[in-house]
Amino acid sequence: MLPRLRALPAFLIILFLTACSQSQTLQGIFQKANPHEEYERRLRQARLDETALGRDWLRAADQALRDSLTVSLPFQESGFFPADRAVAVGYRYLVRTGEAIHVSLTLAPGTEAPRVFLDAFELRPDQQAAPRLLASADTAALSFRYVAEDSRQHVLRVQPELLRAGRYTVRIQREPSLGFPVKGKNDVAVGSFWGVARDGGARRHEGIDIFAKRGTPAVAVTNGYITRVNETKLGGRVVWLADAEHGQHIYYAHLDKQLVQPGQQVRTGDTLGLVGNTGNARTTPPHLHFGVYRSGQGAVDPFPFVRHADVLPPAPRTMPSRLGQWVRAREPRVGLRHSPATKATSFTTATRSTPLLVLGATADWLRVQLPAGGTGFVAAKAVLTAAPLRREALPNSADLYALPSPNAPALDTLAARTSVAVIGEFGGYRLVRKPNGA
Repeated sequence: MLPRLRALPAFLIILFLTACSQSQTLQGIFQKANPHEEYERRLRQARLDETALGRDWLRAADQALRDSLTVSLPFQESGFFPADRAVAVGYRYLVRTGEAIHVSLTLAPGTEAPRVFLDAFELRPDQQAAPRLLASADTAALSFRYVAEDSRQHVLRVQPELLRAGRYTVRIQREPSLGFPVKGKNDVAVGSFWGVARDGGARRHEGIDIFAKRGTPAVAVTNGYITRVNETKLGGRVVWLADAEHGQHIYYAHLDKQLVQPGQQVRTGDTLGLVGNTGNARTTPPHLHFGVYRSGQGAVDPFPFVRHADVLPPAPRTMPSRLGQWVRAREPRVGLRHSPATKATSFTTATRSTPLLVLGATADWLRVQLPAGGTGFVAAKAVLTAAPLRREALPNSADLYALPSPNAPALDTLAARTSVAVIGEFGGYRLVRKPNGA
């Protein structure tokens, strides 16, 4: 058993296990909670929030949202949960209105972590406002999909339960939330995009143009019902499809023929009309003008609704063998970045003697943690495995701490003349390896 768990009062451990196995209280029945909130509630019931480890776990969950790392989609990372500390990681990413975000996590075979919590949040424009929960999952189903209602910053928090080690791979991908509106085509056929100037700059293009042969079927991108079938000066022959589930209306214009009637129920893939160039498109090749109008927003860029799904980036090449290892800078200093990108600015630096714990790996980057707890990305080629700086015999007995802090729990006491390998130095402390390899 780990030293930190051993330090917990026995009755608290028993109470926590009992709370996790009993049926829900009346409060739990009437107040719907996501898996992370339910676990937190049981932790408080067992009074583990009054212990150092419990407080660390709650603090890590909050800090993952406030100090999240920034990534670009699609994103894939192999990660590591150390058992001797409470950890959580937050991945911040930008979404566009209409994109579907698919999040999945797989645990490595033989992992000790029986439960991992996934929670996606929307960050509010007011930075003081609490993030809004969008979707959640835990080990029972480590995957979910949601549609972005607005173009905002989102954060995915990944956190294991207490005192569990393990390895995992997390993936965040964008997918279309609607079907494609022209049969046999995809987003490669889009020839004119949102916002392009029209009528000499007097107005902007409020949709996308999808080019296809005259007579190609224009199809329903979702289940719904037809609200209007008419002809206008600009759009020519048009069809409006109501998507009541998502509070939006879909606009098809320049049709050669309309093949539906107002009030008609349709399903995804049903033919609504045929591609043409009616209205103000008579001088252009046949194409479908496709638009999306959202309740309270008006016209929005429809491209994110129908663009192709992301292809995942390459899996880590130099890892995952380095996960859980201590590394150090190759050069005198290495910068830690909030994003795994060479253009990202460094928010702090680590010297050659600073030990860095590898907690994650992408194709070319490592996510590392400083001894004091801050995390960031470093280029994989910029660090090497932390071989001993030197070996020494302790002149006096010395306490061994879990973290480089006077408030950290003591794990052991080393006797005078104990031979240790010094792996790194930080803030007046030394990271050492004992004779038994620990």
